[in-house]
Amino acid sequence: MRLALGAMLFFSLDGMAASAPLRFVVPDTWAMPMVQLEHGRPTQGILYDMMLSLATQVGAPAEFHVLPRGRVQAAMEHGDVDVRCYVTRSWLPEQSGDYSWSIPLFAQSDLLISRHFPAPPVNPASLPAQSIGTVLGYRYPLLQPLFDAGRLLRDDARNQQQVLDKLMAGRNQYAVSNQWSLDWFNQRLLPQRQMQAVAVLQEYNLGCYVRNDPQVPVQRILDTLAQMKTSGEIEDIIRLYIGDEPKPKP
Repeated sequence: MRLALGAMLFFSLDGMAASAPLRFVVPDTWAMPMVQLEHGRPTQGILYDMMLSLATQVGAPAEFHVLPRGRVQAAMEHGDVDVRCYVTRSWLPEQSGDYSWSIPLFAQSDLLISRHFPAPPVNPASLPAQSIGTVLGYRYPLLQPLFDAGRLLRDDARNQQQVLDKLMAGRNQYAVSNQWSLDWFNQRLLPQRQMQAVAVLQEYNLGCYVRNDPQVPVQRILDTLAQMKTSGEIEDIIRLYIGDEPKPKP
């Protein structure tokens, strides 16, 4: 009996080891608390923890492909990766390919922020001509008409962390940040030095989409993500990094 059980365990472990990896795409513009990249590899963060847990529950090893943001969709279309997370359909108006979308998993906001304290609410359209800290390649629909008219200028940085660092250093009076990155950055600052939200530019419900392929356990992935959301696991992961999610202020 012991030999039989040992053989069953061996074949079970061998089968798990032989499972095809679940390949996640990680844009190199992500920064903490979404993902920490070290030597080109993710090591921690909200999305890293979530994707790792998803792969474990699906029963496949996680494989992370860090790519420039402009190559992410092409990698999905060419079958180089299987899952993309932290995205909404409105960001992909010309998406091509066969995909299945998860339920919404995260609520996120783009905020216009200031390093001044206190910082009164601002109407972006009323700002005098100046540069605004932005992430290279990111779209900001509310600000785009002002950029197009030359009333405001983009000051692009490679990722959100660099945008916040430049604002802190006084390179700009205002910048755009998502709520998570703002909360993460503010954790290390005294209250009177923390960045302040002065306008809500956009609110999103974000999720994941999966490439439809017979070799990818699409429905199991979507069901697992739904369970992670309804069970509170995703909120627990977020809380681990930034505490309870605050409501955006103007």
